[in-house]
This record gives sequence, C-alpha cells and structure tokens, in this order.
Amino acid sequence: VKCFRDEDLRADRQPEFTQIDIETSFLTEEEIRTMFEGMIRSTFHHAIGVELPPFPVMTWAEAMRLYGSDKPDLRVKLAFTDLTDVMRDVDFKVFSGPAHMADGRVVALRIPGGAEMSRGEIDAYTEFVKIYGAKGLAWIKVNDVEKGREGLQSPVVKNLHDAALAEIIHRTGAANGDLLFFGADRAKVVNDAIGALRVKVGHSQFGKARGLAQGAWEPLWVVDFPMFEHDDAAGRWNAVHHPFTAPKDGHEDWLETDPGRCISKAYDVVLNGIELGGGSVRIHREEVQSKVFRALKIDAEEAQLKFGFLLDALQYGAPPHGGIAIGLDRFVMLMTGAESLRDVIAFPKTQRAQDLLTNAPSSVDEKQLRELHIRLRHAQAAGG
Repeated sequence: VKCFRDEDLRADRQPEFTQIDIETSFLTEEEIRTMFEGMIRSTFHHAIGVELPPFPVMTWAEAMRLYGSDKPDLRVKLAFTDLTDVMRDVDFKVFSGPAHMADGRVVALRIPGGAEMSRGEIDAYTEFVKIYGAKGLAWIKVNDVEKGREGLQSPVVKNLHDAALAEIIHRTGAANGDLLFFGADRAKVVNDAIGALRVKVGHSQFGKARGLAQGAWEPLWVVDFPMFEHDDAAGRWNAVHHPFTAPKDGHEDWLETDPGRCISKAYDVVLNGIELGGGSVRIHREEVQSKVFRALKIDAEEAQLKFGFLLDALQYGAPPHGGIAIGLDRFVMLMTGAESLRDVIAFPKTQRAQDLLTNAPSSVDEKQLRELHIRLRHAQAAGG
C-alpha cells in the first residue's frame, strides 16, 4: 500500500512510504500475530540469512513497568525497579513528593559495575535526562553491601533511613561495584527520562564493554494496550489508537462506567526498540461502537453525523475483523543497517519534502487547471 502522510521529517520518516498491510476477517489477535510474525521471520531468513527466534509477547503494562517504553529495546539488559511505595515514608521530598502523587513514580536503574563511572560521566547523564523533562538524576554507588549505609556513596544517602536503603539494595539486587540511578517525578517524565537513559547507558562504550547490550536482533510483540488515555486539561478520554479498536472480551461494560480499565485488542511489533508496525482487531458490533463514542463524549447526534454510515453498516452483521501493517521502508532500513529511510527508497523526498526527480511540489500552469476545471482563489494581501 502506498501511503502519503504529513510526517515530521526525521531519519526514519518520509511523507511518502510503503506499507505491508493485511486486513482479515474471522481471525483472532493471536492468529494475526502468528501469520505476520511468520512473514517477518521468513523475510529475515531469505533476505539476510538471519534466523529470528519466536517473538516474546509482553503486555503494555509490563513494558512500561520494566522499561518505561511501549517499544523497549531488549538488546539492553537493564530494567527498572519500582520503589514508589518504599519512598512514601522517607523525609527526602525529592523522592517522597512524587511517591505521593497520583500520577507519580519512583524507580531505580541498576548499572552493574557502574561504580567505576567518574563524576563527570554521571554529570553528563544528568544533563541528558533533563532533555526529557527530568529535574535531575540522583545516584548511589554501592561500594560494600555488607557495610550497609557506610558502604554506600552518594549525596542522597543521608536523606534516607536505614530501612529504605536496605529495601533499595534488596529490590534492585545491587552488588558491590554497582551504580544505582533514580528517577522521581510524574510517571511520564520518569518513563521517558530513565527509559532513554537505560538505552543510552546500554549502548555506550561502557555498556558494550560490560555486556549491558547483547544480541543483534531482539523482536517482540507488545499487546494489551489501554483503550483510552485521559486528557486532564480537557476533562475527557481520548482513544490511544483509534476509536474503532475493539475492547477485550468482558471489558465492554466498563466503556461507560470505568473507561480507564478497558484494555484493547491492539498489538505492536517491535524490533530493537523501533516500532515496525501495529494493528488491532476492530469493533464489529454497533452497540459496542456506540459505547466507545459515548466514552469519548461523542453524542448520538454527532456520531450519526460523522459515523452514521459505519453504525448503520454494523447493524447488518459485520464479521469480526482485524489487521496489521508495517512500514516496508523502515523494515528494509533495519535489515540493511541503513541510517535513514532515504538510503533505501529509490526517489526519497528531501528534508523539505521535495522530490528532486520531478521537482515536486511545483507550480501548475493555467492550462492544466482549466482542463481539470479547477480555479485558484488567491488570498488577498493584508490590508488589501
């Protein structure tokens, strides 16, 4: 399928691209994933001689809990340790403040052997996480676990009581010579900042030397996404994927009573921390689709005006249906190790979305416009 999209022009984006798109009837989530995974594994085998293992399946909640990302790079063998409950009774406001917030989170990221990092390296990582909204980066060097508090080196140790320090060491599994980084803020900030730090440390020279990043290819499926996310400013729910994604069986009643609990039949395929593509099973029952619209504060009149054709069609007995699509160009870019989509597209657009072969977009002459019965209405100059 050829796609045209108003994309921001990063290295892995193009305004014109190609998708491998599969739409099916009467297949379950698992059947769609199995079929598509087989295609990906077969392509890797025949195109570059790589035998991918069966893809592990991870829920969205687990991915966010362990890695702070819904597209985790599993080559990096580091994971979060949640300490939110531990930090609620400490006097250190940097930790206890977020721990008491409804949307707050406190996590630790253990770096094996990281105690050998210099203060300059730690300061550089502190500046790095600020890019993602973090206010700073607390840390503890574990010099000698047996000595308890005396074996820990950090400006924050004096602010934490012995029970909290012991629980931190216990939960993280920290050993002598390790370094612990901490994130404490709103969950989104923590996930973004410490999630990015995890990948940066793992793929750094230090991380590679320590074996913190391993393997050439690490695919996985991320499943069970939330149906909705809440917009606090607008006071309403928004669809995480799109409003036609089906909820999990048994979750339909929550659409009107507790939308935040609803899990969707959506799935993404991720490779080395990059989302190759995704899809979902769609709603095929009119009453469920109407409940979703109501959850999104789309009343019956607006729903009929904008989506009446769909609601009417669903009343005639649409089959259960679903699909998935991946970006072919991004797929090829990953397989070949290219740095940009422009390296694997025959006539890519420039950073200004221009086609150098045809010089598009360009002006159209009056004769062409007349033949197509198109008349341009030019905007008047200001004050004209």
